[in-house]
Amino acid sequence: MRTIFTLLFTVLITLNISAQWKPAGDKLKTKWASEIDVNNVLPEYPRPIMERTEWQNLNGLWNYAILPVGQQPSSYDGEILVPFAVESSLSGVQKRVGEDKELWYQREFTVPSKWRNNKILLHFGAVDWRADVWVNDVKVGRHQGGYTPFSFDITAALVNGTNTIKVKVWDPTDRGFQPRGKQVNRPEGIWYTPVTGIWQTVWLEPVPETYIKDLKVTPNIDNNTLLVDAITNIYTSANRVEVTVKDGNSIVAKGKSINKQPVEIAMPQNVKLWTPDNPHLYDLEVVVYDGNKQLDKVNSYAAMRKYSTKRDDKGIVRLQLNNKDLFQFGPLDQGWWPDGLYTAPTDEALEYDIIKTKDLGFNMIRKHVKVEPARWYTHCDRHGIIVWQDMPNGDRSPEWQMHNYFTGNERVRSAESEANYRQEWKEIIDYLYSYPSVGVWVPFNEAWGQFKTKEITEWTKSYDPTRLVNPASGGNHYTTGDILDLHNYPNPRMYLYDAQRATVLGEYGGIGWANKEHLWEPDRNWGYVQFNSSKEVTDEYVKYAEELKQLIRQGFSAAVYTQTTDVEVEVNGLLTYDRKLVKVDEARVRKVNQEICNILND
Repeated sequence: MRTIFTLLFTVLITLNISAQWKPAGDKLKTKWASEIDVNNVLPEYPRPIMERTEWQNLNGLWNYAILPVGQQPSSYDGEILVPFAVESSLSGVQKRVGEDKELWYQREFTVPSKWRNNKILLHFGAVDWRADVWVNDVKVGRHQGGYTPFSFDITAALVNGTNTIKVKVWDPTDRGFQPRGKQVNRPEGIWYTPVTGIWQTVWLEPVPETYIKDLKVTPNIDNNTLLVDAITNIYTSANRVEVTVKDGNSIVAKGKSINKQPVEIAMPQNVKLWTPDNPHLYDLEVVVYDGNKQLDKVNSYAAMRKYSTKRDDKGIVRLQLNNKDLFQFGPLDQGWWPDGLYTAPTDEALEYDIIKTKDLGFNMIRKHVKVEPARWYTHCDRHGIIVWQDMPNGDRSPEWQMHNYFTGNERVRSAESEANYRQEWKEIIDYLYSYPSVGVWVPFNEAWGQFKTKEITEWTKSYDPTRLVNPASGGNHYTTGDILDLHNYPNPRMYLYDAQRATVLGEYGGIGWANKEHLWEPDRNWGYVQFNSSKEVTDEYVKYAEELKQLIRQGFSAAVYTQTTDVEVEVNGLLTYDRKLVKVDEARVRKVNQEICNILND
C-alpha cells in the first residue's frame, strides 16, 4: 500500500510541476514544443565527443529574477525552464532583460552518494553573455562569452544533502562590444530577438582526482596517422595515456604515450575516409593510467579526413576534401527557433534541420554568426555535412557596421573589445577543433565589426593549420587566408576572382515566400525577391542553380544559398520558421543540388 501511495504522490507532484509551466506568448511554435517534458528537458548526453557514463542533468524549472544591476534577489519572480533563454516562449517567461538589469537563476540539487569520492564538475553548455556562479553562496567562478561551454570544480563548495546553485547573468545585447550574432534590441529585417542567459544544457559530472579535461584529435590522411592529445587537469611523469581505435566492435589500432606527448596512432592501410557520401567515424577509447591503475576513461570518436585547396588542370584553385576536388554547397543556417530562439526544443528538432539539408542534396552548412551545442556538430559528423563555422559578429550597432561595410574601412576596436574578440574566437576554435565536420573558419562576415583582418586570419591559420580560413565572407577583402568570398543577391554572380585562392559565393538567393499559415508576424515579412507559391520558388531556385553551374566552370569553388529556414520576419527559407512546411519541391531541388555537388567529379 505504501509503495502505491508513494507512486501516486510522485505522479501528482510531476503533474503539478508540469502544470506550472507552459510556453509563453502566442507566437509561432514548432511541433516539438508540445513534446517537451518539464521533468526531462533535453535529456541527451550533452558532449558526445568526450563521454563518461556518469552525469546528472540540471535542466528543468529554476527560479528566476530580473533586477537592476548590482541588486541581489531576496525573492524570485517565478520559474523559468532551463535551458531556454528568458526572451523565448519555451522559457515560460518571454521577458526582456537589457543592459541595465541582470538575470538571476536559482535551483537546488543533491549529489548522488556514489559520487562521494570524486570531484564534482558543474558544466554549462553556453550562457549569454557574462555568468557569475555560486554554489551554497560560495563563488565558484565567472565566464565571459556567450557561445562556448565552461565548467567549474565545485567540490569544495558542496555540503551533504541539498545544495543550491545561483547564477547571475549580464548581457548588453547590441549595446556592448561582445559577439552576439543577429541579436538586437529592436528586431527587424535580418536582425532578431535578443537571447539572454542560459541557453544550453546545465549538468553535473563526477570525475577522479586526475581527469581528462579535453581531447584534441588530429587526423592526417597523408601519412595515415591519428594524433590524440588527452589534456589532463594534473600531470605527473608516471601518467600514461592509451588510445584504442575501434571500427564497430573491431579494434583496428592502438597507441600510447607518456611525458604529456600526444598519442600517435598508425591507422590501418585500408583506412575508411570521412566524406559526405560516407561519413565514417571510428570510435575511440581514451584511458589515463598511473602505472597499472586506471585514473580516468572517456569515450570519443574520430574521422580520417583532410581539408585543403589545390589548383586544377585549368588553373582554378579548388577546395578539396581528402585530396580530391569537391564543390561545397549548402545553405546559410542561422540556427534560430520560433519557440526556443537560440535553443532547439528537442534533440530531434536540432537534428531535423541537418537531415533536411541532406535530403535536399546539400553537402555543407554555413553556420551563420552563431555557434551550436556540441550535439549539433556530432549530428553533422554522423550525417556527413561539412561545416563552415562563422565567428558571431559584435561590437556596437548593425547600423554602424553596415555604414562601415560600404565605406570599406576596418573597425578600430577598443583594447577591451579586441581582447574579448580574440579570447572568444580562440575558445570557439578550441571547442570545435576535434569535430571532423568543421572544415572552414570564418572570422568575419560583411565587415560587421571587421578589424585587423590579415592578422586575425594569419593567427587563425597558424592556430589551426588543419582547416581552411575564409577571412571575411562578403566583407572587406584582403589577400590573406585560403578563400575570396563574394556575396550577391538574389542571383549568383562572379564580380571578383582570385587566381591564388579559392573563389566562393558565400551568400546568394534569398528567394522569399510568405506562407500565411506559418508566419512569425502577419505583415512586415520580406525576402530578397518575393513569390507566391512553392512552384514559383522552386522554379527560381532551379534557375539560379543553372546559372551557378556555369559560374562553377568559370571559377567558383563553393556556394552558400540563403537560407535553411525562415527566421522571424525573414521569409526566404527553404523551410518555414516552424519547420512544418518545406517550401520547395524537394525532388527537383535535390536533383539540381546533387548535380552541383558532383560537378567537379564529372
